[in-house]
Amino acid sequence: MSAKIGKVLVVDDNEDILFALKLLLKNEVERIETLSNPEGIPEMMKSDNWDVILLDMNFTKDAISGQEGFDWLEKILAIDPMAVIVFITAYGDAEKAVKAIKSGATDFVLKPWQNEKLMATVNSSIQLRHSRNETMKLRQKQREISAVLDQPFTDFIGKSEEMLKVFNTIKKVAATDASILILGENGTGKELVARALYRNSLRKDEVFISVDLGSIAETLFESELFGHEKGAFTDAKAAKQGRFEIASGGTLFLDEIGNLTPQMQTKLLTIIERSEVTRVGSNKAIPINVRIITATNNDIHSEVEEGKFRQDLLYRINTVEIHLPPLRERQGDIPILADHFLRIYSRKYRKNIRAIQSGAMKKLSKYSWPGNVRELQHSIERAVIMSDGDMLSQDDFILSSQGKKGSEFEFNTLNLDEIEKTVIQKVLKQSQGNISQASQDLGLTRTSLYRRMEKHGL
Repeated sequence: MSAKIGKVLVVDDNEDILFALKLLLKNEVERIETLSNPEGIPEMMKSDNWDVILLDMNFTKDAISGQEGFDWLEKILAIDPMAVIVFITAYGDAEKAVKAIKSGATDFVLKPWQNEKLMATVNSSIQLRHSRNETMKLRQKQREISAVLDQPFTDFIGKSEEMLKVFNTIKKVAATDASILILGENGTGKELVARALYRNSLRKDEVFISVDLGSIAETLFESELFGHEKGAFTDAKAAKQGRFEIASGGTLFLDEIGNLTPQMQTKLLTIIERSEVTRVGSNKAIPINVRIITATNNDIHSEVEEGKFRQDLLYRINTVEIHLPPLRERQGDIPILADHFLRIYSRKYRKNIRAIQSGAMKKLSKYSWPGNVRELQHSIERAVIMSDGDMLSQDDFILSSQGKKGSEFEFNTLNLDEIEKTVIQKVLKQSQGNISQASQDLGLTRTSLYRRMEKHGL
C-alpha cells in the first residue's frame, strides 16, 4: 500500500458533497479537512499548508454564475500565490473552465464526478504543489549561492605556526555538522574561516547564508531570522522566508553573536534546540536542518560569567571553538599577505607594480595593525591607488599612530600582573582616558578592560 501524501482542503456548502469527498479521499491523502462556509478559508490557510484546495464555485449569492468561486480564488491566491486550487461545480461549461484556468485555478471538476478521474486530478495537483515548493526553494537558494560566489576574491592565507593550527582545526571539523564558534578581534578574518569551513563541508553544494546580527534591530530580529507571513505587521506586504528557512540544508553563519540582547538569545536558543522555526504571524512550525557557525569579537566567556550571555546558548554554539590570532601575533604572515593583496589590487586598478620595497616591508612588519588583516588590506589598496611607480615605498603607506611600536613599554619586573597593570596604565594615558580607544588598542572589550582596571585598582 502506497504512503499517503498531501493535505487537501474541501470547501462546499453542500454537506453531502463534503461527506462524500472526505470518505473518498481519507484513505488516499495524508490529511483532509472540510469547510461548508468559505469565510473560514483564511484561518484554515493560516493553520496549515494545503497542497490542494477543492473549491465550490457557488455558495449563497446566486446559483450558476460561479462568481463567488472566482472571488475566493482571488483571495486565496493573495494569501498564497502558489496555492493549487481545483474548482468543483455542477454547472460547469467550457467557458467557465477557460476562465478558471486563466484566473489561476489548476483544474476544473464537474459534479457528479467520476471517482477515478477526481483522484487522478487530486494526485496530479498534489505533485504540482510539491514541484512549485521545490522550485521556489531552488530559486531562493540559487540566488543565495550566486551571492556567495560573487563575493570579491579573498584568500584565507598564512604560514605562521598560529595559522597552521587554525587550518588544522578547520580540516578536522569542516566535514562534520558540529557547531563552530569563531573568536577573534575585528578584521582577523572570522567570515573567511566560516566560508572555509563551508567550502570543505559535506554541505558545500548547498547554500551559505551570512547574517550580521549586530546590524539587526531587535524589533526585526524574528522577521529576519524566522520569516513572516503577509500582513503579520504593517510593512509585511508579502510572505517572507527567514534566514534559517532559506539556509535549511546548508550552512548559516551568525556573525557578531555576542551582540544579542537576552531576549534575542532566548529566541535563538529555542530555534536551535527545536530545529524548527515559526514565522511571525503564523503558528505553523517549519522543520529546519542547518549547520550553524557563529563568530564574535567579544570576550564571550567573560560575558557568560557576568550573566550577559546565556551559558546554555554558548554550549549549543561552541562544540568546537576556533581562535583567530590578531595580526600582531603572526607577524611572519605580513609579507605574504602584503604581496597577496598587492597582486589583487594591481590587477584591479591596472597598475604595473612589481613589489614592495624592503624598507616599506620593514615598516609594515613593525606596525602592530590594530585593525588586523582588514587594515593591512586597505593600506595596500590605498598605496596601490596612490602610487605612480613600479614599486611601493615607505612613503606610500600612511599608518595610524596608534599602531606604531615604541620603546615606552619597558618593564623592571617579570610579574605578569605588574606588567598587565603597567601596560593598561600607559595605554589609558595615551588614549587620555578614552576607554573605547584603550580597549581597542589592547584588543579587549570594554567590559574586559573595566574588569582588569578594577582588578588593579585603576
